[in-house]
Amino acid sequence: MPKKRSGGGLSPMQQAAKFLGVSVLAGAVMAGIALPGAGALGLAAKGSVQSFDEIPDNLKSPQLSQRTTILDSRGQQIASIYSRDRTVVDLKDISPYMQKAIVAIEDSRFYQHGAIDLKGVLRALNKNAQEGGVAQGASTLTQQLVKNYFIEEAGDDPTKVAEATQQTMGRKVRELKYAIQIEEKLGKKKILENYLNITFFGEQAYGVEAASERYFSKHAKDLNLQESALLAGIVQSPSRYDPVNDEAEATKRRNIVLQRMAELGDISPKEADRAKRQPLGLHTSRPKNGCITAVQGAGFFCDYVREVFLTDPVFGKTKEARAKLWNQGGLTIRTTLDPQAQQSVQNSIKDHVYKSDQVATAATIVEPGTGKILAMGQSRPYGFGTDETQINLSVNQHMGGGAGYQPGSTFKPIVAAAALEGGKPATQEYSSPYEMPYPSPVAACNGRTWKNDPRKPAKLTNENETEHGPYSMKEATAKSVNTYYVQLISDIGICPVIDMAKKMGVARSDGRKIDQAPSIALGTQEMSPLTMASAYATFASRGMYCTPVAIESITQTTGSRVKSLPVPKSTCSRAMSEKTADTVSTLLKGVVEDGTGQQAGLGDRPSAGKTGTTDERFAAWFVGYTPNMAGAVWVGDPQHRRRMINITIGGVPHDKVFGGEVPGPIWRDMMNGALEGKPVQDFNLVDIPDDNNPGNGQDRGNGGQHGGTTGNPGQVIGGLLGGLPGGGTGGPNPNPTFTLPGTLIQGQTNGGRNGHGNGGRR
Repeated sequence: MPKKRSGGGLSPMQQAAKFLGVSVLAGAVMAGIALPGAGALGLAAKGSVQSFDEIPDNLKSPQLSQRTTILDSRGQQIASIYSRDRTVVDLKDISPYMQKAIVAIEDSRFYQHGAIDLKGVLRALNKNAQEGGVAQGASTLTQQLVKNYFIEEAGDDPTKVAEATQQTMGRKVRELKYAIQIEEKLGKKKILENYLNITFFGEQAYGVEAASERYFSKHAKDLNLQESALLAGIVQSPSRYDPVNDEAEATKRRNIVLQRMAELGDISPKEADRAKRQPLGLHTSRPKNGCITAVQGAGFFCDYVREVFLTDPVFGKTKEARAKLWNQGGLTIRTTLDPQAQQSVQNSIKDHVYKSDQVATAATIVEPGTGKILAMGQSRPYGFGTDETQINLSVNQHMGGGAGYQPGSTFKPIVAAAALEGGKPATQEYSSPYEMPYPSPVAACNGRTWKNDPRKPAKLTNENETEHGPYSMKEATAKSVNTYYVQLISDIGICPVIDMAKKMGVARSDGRKIDQAPSIALGTQEMSPLTMASAYATFASRGMYCTPVAIESITQTTGSRVKSLPVPKSTCSRAMSEKTADTVSTLLKGVVEDGTGQQAGLGDRPSAGKTGTTDERFAAWFVGYTPNMAGAVWVGDPQHRRRMINITIGGVPHDKVFGGEVPGPIWRDMMNGALEGKPVQDFNLVDIPDDNNPGNGQDRGNGGQHGGTTGNPGQVIGGLLGGLPGGGTGGPNPNPTFTLPGTLIQGQTNGGRNGHGNGGRR
């Protein structure tokens, strides 16, 4: 704002000259002619408009940014999000007191003049010349509406906002011309309606409906006289007249509005005096904005929905276009979130892991055959405080998650699926010794070959020394035998496993390619819970993988128009044959019934799944499914610093954490609640013989190139013969007894040059 001459600013005479220029401009605009003599008034400087006729004829009203509401699958609100807190309403839904108050204080001759009030311009010219500064403006409501259009179009871009509000003659000329167009096109009532919906009332409230809710917790149609006067008075300077922070100044301003309404005959002097004596009567409500408002712990799911919107081309070809649409808001987004499943996830997490624990948990449930994300939660709440986070531990890094976590032995079923799909029988046996070097060489993709370092060959072991084969696939899966699965991937090659993982949507959380090394069979590549839940849903749907989806439908409200927007659809494709999927389900059903996942069992409801615990115990998993739901649970330190040894989780002390011991019960409880009332379905199981013929050479490892140390075939007769030499079951909580050299550890601690990792245990 120009100052008096003492500071080197404009003198009264200069102010008068400037306003004279505005007056001449106003007259020119009224006449709709060019301004060839504008330069004489200093109006053709940089930033001004040289010719009135050069201004585009049509000003498009911007779509006003509004709240976006995110709903669950049943139509219940999850969260309210807005770039600008605004709800557009019709003029009939705005109190008549409010309409009169805003006209009285902002443009009392609104219904008498056109787009430009020449009388007001001359009055302001005289007043400002007397005061030696800009003491009074002359903008009409129509001109203010145009200015607000420019600001709204600028969005949150500070450069564009500055351009929209800069005090230049060029902007003023554009404003005047567009004001004339709007007057002709819309008429007074629509202009007033648009103005009341677009203007800023302070306290993050845009438009009179949001302001009414913010200050008085009521709709704009219910505002009384003194409430209307208060809101109308705020518009001139929302910070100065903020009733929340300066009640006295706001009261003074409200009473000025009431007095002006009485002078104009909108109300009687008695009504004005009575209203002036009333307290402000604030009943403020401060709706929080964003996913932090989400109910049932769905803040991270809400954030995932936002990430989907901002990254999926279905909502706009460019990042900027998608962001603009999101910020405009007015969207009603119906999601796939099932409130029953979400509540069950949160209840289970709360029962088993505290937010203040040294480690965290994240869990996700998806629907097989559709890809719908039914639930997503974690122990550390969405927020900025202590023991809170905004990192979504359930999803990949580019969608707001972390770098992922080694899934351990939960990756083994993917290896099994690749082997079965390639023709290996479920009765396939390998020597599966307790300890062995990684077999070498091993075929990789694109004609490449992985080789162990002969000078210092990397080795691996099983969980305990009593655990050595030979084992068949069924028993090796139930016991989670590491050497069996490394022999299996070495036999079939690395590439079929990577291909199967790709078909099942399995990729590293950080976006890197999966390493081509046999250690991937032990789960050395960092994954997210959503990735693992979606992959296991492939087994549940008998071989059909469906990409995860979070959005069911979107409608956008623009004024009184409501239209539907296209949304991303799940893409389902066959990853494996039904027989392969059914065979894996049979294997994993055994894990829950007789193997390492017994604590995750769902009682009478058939279930299948796999435990996973990394060797250093930085992460523990249980991933499992029924025919109608698949879920993944991860427990660990997101920073990958705290090993889960001698640790208390959820108030329960643990010497060592196992996948079946902590994640397993979380999975059991969340799935029981999510599935309550749902039909009990069974798997399409296949017959996998427990007893193999020792003489059947095609099904047995021979201890050669890929077989490692040859086991004694007489020691195991197929079943879970705990206690016999070479037949220890390991039980639900096996005790790992080995570690690899630090230089060979793969994954979050970085792999050695051979690409090996400590991998996954149970």
